[in-house]
Amino acid sequence: MKILAFGATGFVGAHLVPHLQERGHETTVAARSAKASFGPGVNVVRADPTSPGPWQDLIAQHDAVINLTGSPVATRWNEAAKKSILETRIMSTRNIVDALAGTAGKTLLCANAVGYYGDGGDRLLTEDSPRGTGFLADVAAAWQAEALRAEGFGHRVVMPRISVVLGNGGALAKMFLPFSLGLGGRLGSGKQWFPWIHIQDLVRVMSFLLETPRASGPYNACSPDPVTNARFTAALARALKRPAILPVPAPALRLIMGEAAEMLLTGQRCVPAALGALGFTFAHPDLDKALADVIPALKTA
Repeated sequence: MKILAFGATGFVGAHLVPHLQERGHETTVAARSAKASFGPGVNVVRADPTSPGPWQDLIAQHDAVINLTGSPVATRWNEAAKKSILETRIMSTRNIVDALAGTAGKTLLCANAVGYYGDGGDRLLTEDSPRGTGFLADVAAAWQAEALRAEGFGHRVVMPRISVVLGNGGALAKMFLPFSLGLGGRLGSGKQWFPWIHIQDLVRVMSFLLETPRASGPYNACSPDPVTNARFTAALARALKRPAILPVPAPALRLIMGEAAEMLLTGQRCVPAALGALGFTFAHPDLDKALADVIPALKTA
């Protein structure tokens, strides 16, 4: 396929684009800076999907569009941060779908998040589970609604609801230093569920959804082995051969992170039911083995 990818200059995109190239797809990365580099064979064009522009004409020239655009959520939230988290996702998707309106037979892969389910408690969450409440659930639901507009124009839409991604970057990179110094620990009670996925499995999920014509709608992009925050903490400490004896109490986390602390003190017990129904198999379904695979790269980063 000829694929046009937005928001692909970050952690996930740095792994996804080379994977798509290896799969034989012709990939163009649309980035705010034309200086972005992905090596030979990858085209880079300058575009800001949060604003309409000439870049929209490129969509007609491609078979599939990927949208990973969105400002980071793992930061202290204030009104400006929350506005950016919402609008970067909504406006980029809206402008992409508007450009799809005049085309036919395309595939849109639009990222989403397990935050769609809000605080799921101990309930097992599949793609059929209802949306939850809270800021991130509202963002995910609005993001999904914008993407699904493309179905009205006759296009196929797939939306991986992404969990915490394990790899040389993202959330794990932020955890690495304190845990490697023996300063890590569970967050709050540690009983909240902590959905996760190995970066290699995430890019495999995305290419699988692009390459499977019968795939449509939301897909939980998470390991089939959900764990609690306490279990994840213990596994990470074990992988680093360090103690994890300094838990972060909920009040302290709220003091540090403000409203964003709820993102860390709540969780989702997600399972990839829809992927399983399509026959997708995970290369890294076991947490201990997944961490053992990614830790060496973090140590040399």
